[in-house]
Amino acid sequence: MLTSIHITNLVIVTELELDFRAGMTALTGETGAGKSILIEALGLALGDKGDPAMIRAGEERAEITATFDLGDCPEALAWMERNDLAVADNECILRRVLTRDKRTRAYINGVTAPTPLLQELGELLLDIHGQHAHQSLLKLSHQRDLLDDFAGLGGERREILEIHRQWRQADEEFERLRQASEERSARIDLLRFQTGELEQLNLKPGELATLDEEHGRLSHAGRLQEGCSRLLQQFSESDYPLRGQLSQALHEIHELTRLDKGLEDVSQAIDGALIQIDDAISGLGRYLDNLELDPARLQMLEQRLSDIHDIARKHRLHPEELPDHFSALQQELDGLEHADQTLDGLLQQSEALKQRYLELAARLREARYGAAGRLTQEVTAFMQEMNMTGGRFQIGFEKLELDQASPAGLDKVGFLVSANPGQPLQPLAKTASGGELSRISLAIQVATADCTRVPTLIFDEVDVGIGGGVAEIVGRLLRQLGKNRQVMCVTHLAQVAAQAHHHCQVRKRTDGETTVTEIQPLDTHQRIDEVARMLGGVDITQQTRAHAKEMIGRAQSGA
Repeated sequence: MLTSIHITNLVIVTELELDFRAGMTALTGETGAGKSILIEALGLALGDKGDPAMIRAGEERAEITATFDLGDCPEALAWMERNDLAVADNECILRRVLTRDKRTRAYINGVTAPTPLLQELGELLLDIHGQHAHQSLLKLSHQRDLLDDFAGLGGERREILEIHRQWRQADEEFERLRQASEERSARIDLLRFQTGELEQLNLKPGELATLDEEHGRLSHAGRLQEGCSRLLQQFSESDYPLRGQLSQALHEIHELTRLDKGLEDVSQAIDGALIQIDDAISGLGRYLDNLELDPARLQMLEQRLSDIHDIARKHRLHPEELPDHFSALQQELDGLEHADQTLDGLLQQSEALKQRYLELAARLREARYGAAGRLTQEVTAFMQEMNMTGGRFQIGFEKLELDQASPAGLDKVGFLVSANPGQPLQPLAKTASGGELSRISLAIQVATADCTRVPTLIFDEVDVGIGGGVAEIVGRLLRQLGKNRQVMCVTHLAQVAAQAHHHCQVRKRTDGETTVTEIQPLDTHQRIDEVARMLGGVDITQQTRAHAKEMIGRAQSGA
């Protein structure tokens, strides 16, 4: 649910920080006080289009930060995990920055996020119902999902989704092989030639490095022999060989060490050097004994390396990639040579999966029809209670053709509404009145409260065009919805506001030069005064205040 919002320099808000709690919260205030600013700010935080004109006059940027607790929204937590966004203590922080240069920036838990990603997450966190709504309830896919949740079809939906995935995968593989088989003969001839050529080359993994090393040694054998012989002569065969000099030095240091033990370290160092020079002389001798000048072997290596590089260029590969490429060509050739058997198997598999999908789709349709009747009755009954006498709600079905099959089955589901007697049923998205749409949305949300996935619902002036007892019924329904979801309601009616668990007042303050909107959480006494103002207007009498107290107390006693 939404736990807090912080707004800076948005429209006529200088700075505003507000905490929220579970249950129903009423937002009230004089006309023009700026009650819509909070909804606009939340819309921006959830990815609505930003406009520099929304930045407070005289400022260069506006910023909105909305914090959500995802503990009651597993879908949002799963979404965060899929998008590699870290979550600590189930907290999600959405931040949006508007600037005068028309650039906007958005962040999810401190990570820069494109607006579409923000919108995608926002749909899981909050729904706004009203005349300026971007609510998911108007989407046909959401209407179908809501009906399925109402019918308790979660298990069936997961099963048909998986079968649909397997079916499409088998179909795609079948089509790929079928198209390949049409050119199979030419492709097989090419693959046989290429694999034959590579098989004849018979390049082993790691062989290229070994060949390069041996070729380097043989191509420089003369220089190696000359250099090693020269070093061997300097060490042991010249007129003044290095070994002889070290041997003489060792003899002299031994004599000196008898006179002063402090030279023992020097004596040991010269002794070690003599041992190492003997090792070097032995190593050079062995190396020269084994070093061969082999022009025939060198020529063979050069030919082998030339063949390898020629074929690598032909296949447009690095030479070391040839063994893996050979394996891939062999695998493709084997698949094409046995394509008929594979095609038959895939065709049988696809047909079996299609039949299973059709069975599941038929079961889904039957369950949806049954649940649609129950949901229709409940929503229609709530509409009558909210002064939409004669209004009707119905769920329409359209059977899709098999080529339109989706992971949700073969049904196109849509919510249809007639707000007034004599009017034809129309899709919910085409309902003309914003107030009617808000009340219909409320009726649907209350009827599906136990299965609604979005944890926070905002109703913007859901009470437009009603009053009296109907307004109280609307307030009760909002309060009832607040038992399962976090509900916020912008209202002008005391009967609705009195039903709220919490109450915030929106007021506009001016010093003659600047105007600022503030939102203040109300305590018990302040709340009574605000409801009394809504009841009585400018002059608030003790009688009006007593009536307000009674309305709030009656709502609280009804829990």
